[in-house]
Amino acid sequence: MAALKGLLKKSLGEMDFNAGGGLINWFPGHMAAATRAIRNRLKLADLVIEVRDARIPISSINSDLQSHLSSKRRVIALNKKDLANPNIMHKWVNYFETCKQDCIPINAHSKSSVTKLLELVEFKLKEVILKEPTLLVMVVGVPNVGKSCLINSIHQIAQSRFPGKEKMKRATVGPLPGVTQDIAGFKIANKPSIYVLDTPGVLVPSISDIETGLKLALAGSVKDSVVGEERIAQYLLAVLDTRGTPLHWKHLLNNRRIDGIAYDEENKRYNLKNLKQRRSPPNRSDLVYVEDIVVGVQHALYSTLAEFNGNVEDEGDLENLIDEQFGALQKALKIPHKASEARLMVSKKFLTLFRAGKLGPFILDDVPIANPV
Repeated sequence: MAALKGLLKKSLGEMDFNAGGGLINWFPGHMAAATRAIRNRLKLADLVIEVRDARIPISSINSDLQSHLSSKRRVIALNKKDLANPNIMHKWVNYFETCKQDCIPINAHSKSSVTKLLELVEFKLKEVILKEPTLLVMVVGVPNVGKSCLINSIHQIAQSRFPGKEKMKRATVGPLPGVTQDIAGFKIANKPSIYVLDTPGVLVPSISDIETGLKLALAGSVKDSVVGEERIAQYLLAVLDTRGTPLHWKHLLNNRRIDGIAYDEENKRYNLKNLKQRRSPPNRSDLVYVEDIVVGVQHALYSTLAEFNGNVEDEGDLENLIDEQFGALQKALKIPHKASEARLMVSKKFLTLFRAGKLGPFILDDVPIANPV
């Protein structure tokens, strides 16, 4: 990973992940006010659901809140488990258990998954339920980890449990960080009355490790425009290459050809706007269309890495490989060679594929040995 570290320092080292510092506004003003409000309300919470991104279980920690959470009943919900590598997910669960932390991987869009989380929450509150008529559960986490989506799923479950009750307000959900700007309470149960507080996603004012900041950016915890799509895409390519991930796609590419979905470099025209969330389920032609896009991108990255004669552990070689891959992706995605912003267009579409889970399940954080909690 020395080459990756060197590349980050060379190409990205001028970035400063501090409040109002460097080239980016990492800590907007509303986050400071939100952090103070969360700290005040944490004193009243009977239990905290700390939502983290399953792909970055450590990088998505808000370290400023950890001292306040350490004395509270807490459940760590690793959301977006469908986008994380299941072969590693169990290692993270075991890791948090050794840290004496309750941890459960979830998919906030899945009723069964959220139900399991609620069962764990109710178990953790069992003693308090016998003593208190009203309980407060807070949901906290960095931006865009799925807090509001989780609360909406909890609402749906609560409505099915208590039919005929007053219709409950839904939390606002959006694909961009910073959608939830205020703290709002939602009643989800009676006898005892249980309220869930959704909170704005807040980051720490300063992040000294640039790679941690880039992981958060790649997962969508800050707007792409804040860091720059090209920088984020360059980082993702560096991670994929140093791990040799594209080489593992060979059997997938072969299987797709057998299934009748072949890569046709000359005739495919792609528009990744079709990958954005849609209200109606995609039809069969849509699925095949998206699969064609994935095959083209994976083929481009596999071919460039397989034919690469350099050393991915060498900073200069890795940089040259990434430049070559940008060119291959531009060709695979049929982006005009004369386009003045071709590299930016490639970056945006490449990141869209990754965030939609189309390049396969992935975990960016390495399972740590030391206890960070």
